[in-house]
Amino acid sequence: MKPKTSAKKAVKQPKHIRWADIELEWLNPTISRRLAVGEREMLGFICLKKGAIVPAHRHLSEQITFIMKGALKFTIYGKDYTVNAGEVLIIPSNVIHEAVALEDTDDFDCFSPLRQDWLTGKDLYLRTGRSYLKKK
Repeated sequence: MKPKTSAKKAVKQPKHIRWADIELEWLNPTISRRLAVGEREMLGFICLKKGAIVPAHRHLSEQITFIMKGALKFTIYGKDYTVNAGEVLIIPSNVIHEAVALEDTDDFDCFSPLRQDWLTGKDLYLRTGRSYLKKK
């Protein structure tokens, strides 16, 4: 027989959030975002004005980008991928990529694991518009 314990297991509860209640964060004059963050996954709603540049960067997280409106041109390994409204791009972990908004664009970016640089404000490539990758 197992001994009875008085400690109860904590039951994890869902989070229910209205998107409009999530704070809008302006990273620079051309890019803003809202973030919904779970334990191991996060979803960002990113708004980019036409001409906005996401400098070359990489991250541990796998990224799934879904374009709601507009178009982004990604450059990965020297190849351009134009992703239009209604299309998805999946970027593997640690792959260097950059993007430019071909028109005003709204997209959802899903990341796993969590982007700690986004959560701590250390995403300087977005805030300054400069890549911080070391040149070889």
